[in-house]
This record gives sequence, C-alpha cells and structure tokens, in this order.
Amino acid sequence: MVSIVYMVAGMSSRFGGKIKQFARVGPQGETLIEVSIKQAINAGYNKIVFIVGEMTEKPFKEMFGNNYQGIPIFYAKQIFDPKLRDKPGGTCDAVVCAKEVINEDFVVCNGDDLYGENTFRSLIKFSKENKIDCATIGYKLGNALPEQGTVNRGIFSKDEFDYLVGIKETLNISKQNLKELNLNENNLSSQNIFFIKKETLTLLEEKLIKFKKTHNDDRKSECYLPTELSNLINENKIKIKLIPTIDKWFGVTNPEDEEVVREQLKQNNATKETL
Repeated sequence: MVSIVYMVAGMSSRFGGKIKQFARVGPQGETLIEVSIKQAINAGYNKIVFIVGEMTEKPFKEMFGNNYQGIPIFYAKQIFDPKLRDKPGGTCDAVVCAKEVINEDFVVCNGDDLYGENTFRSLIKFSKENKIDCATIGYKLGNALPEQGTVNRGIFSKDEFDYLVGIKETLNISKQNLKELNLNENNLSSQNIFFIKKETLTLLEEKLIKFKKTHNDDRKSECYLPTELSNLINENKIKIKLIPTIDKWFGVTNPEDEEVVREQLKQNNATKETL
C-alpha cells in the first residue's frame, strides 16, 4: 500500500480566507482537491490522508467524511501555540504531524496543486521497483511557470544516475527572465511532491525536533520538507531518485488562476474524449 498525503492545513489570504482546494475547477464542477484525488485513485492509491489545520479540519471532514469513492480517508491535524508562534511550523512539521496515521510508504504533495495522473502513476511504479529509496518528480520548468508574473521554484541538480544532489531555491522566475537567471524551460523543478519511505519519517521527526530547539524563540520560522530531505541526502542517510514527468503542473495561487485551471482541464477532458 502507498498512501497519498495531502497538505491542506493552510488558508489563503489571497483568496480572501477561502479554502483554495474547494475551488470548483473540474469539467463536472469538481473541486480542485477532488480532481487531484481522482488522478491519484486512477493511478492506484488506496489510502488518503489529509493534513488539516484549525480552519480546514471541519470543512474537509464535512465534505469527505471517512472515505471517497470507497477509498478510506484519515486525518492528521497540524497545530501550533499562538502564544509561541504566528503560524504553523512548515511542511516538514506538517508531514511529521501525520506520523500516527501513516504506517506505510507514502506520497506527500500540496492539496492546491494538480500534478497529473502520469505523475502519480510513476511514483507508484517506482515504489514497486525500488524498495530502498525515496523519489521526487521533476517538472520541466517551462511546464511549471504561469503565463504572467513571477514565482519561486526549487531547481533540481542530479548525479549521473539521476539521484538528487540538491535543490536550489530560485526566486522571482518568470517565462520572460529565464535566460538572465541562467535557466531554461528544460530545467527540472520541484513542485513539492515526494515519495517517502516510512522509515524516513522518523529521520524527518528527528530533524524537526532539532529545528525547533534551534529556532525556539523565532515566531515565524518554518521547517521545510525539501530542505530537510536535502540535509538527509547530504548526510548520506537517504537517496532520492529524480523522475521526470511529461505532465503539466497546474496550481492555484491567485484568484485569477482558478479560471485558467478550469479552462485547461476542460480542454484536457475534451482531448481525452476525442481519443
């Protein structure tokens, strides 16, 4: 069994405090998260975990309950003490919060992104063929940038065996400034989707404990999953296979993205129906 774990704890200030994952973008009016779940189910995942927060726990439980199309759903809650912090502790903290409901290898990803059925399927395939290593998906940078505006992306570097060497966080990338940043559309970028061995979760928990001790007085510090996975690579504790994908990534960051994703999914659905 490989679980699909969705990080859905945060609310979006850009969306006026609404839950982005509930934006209705599917061709039959499905929510964003439903489109993603259907992709995952079609790829072979048979357990769903939602990492929820204070504001998203009730809406998600009301919408999904304990199963979706016969697939069991489990919940983990990412909490923080407002007396000590201004916000939750980051994506590594979120994943460790789910430790009690994850007893198997899993894929973790953002709940407000669409990764593509082929992407989910390639990670299932890897999990069956490789019993030791973790994995991540590399999206061609040209397929992971909006038509307008700038975004931050983690740019992968790899060795000759396609194992991850590092992730360089690069800020303010646009389709117009790739050359001046020494990048091109074929660079592989991270969209925060990882296949993680269950044993690695214990290592991430150790990293989180150390991070919290180091940043004990910082109300805003966040422990990021890609950073801690990179640290574990550098310490030779894990290896992460970099798998390229032909899928195009879709994300909803700003309100105007909702219509862009809706139109693209409609086009994709029409293409499938004509094949």
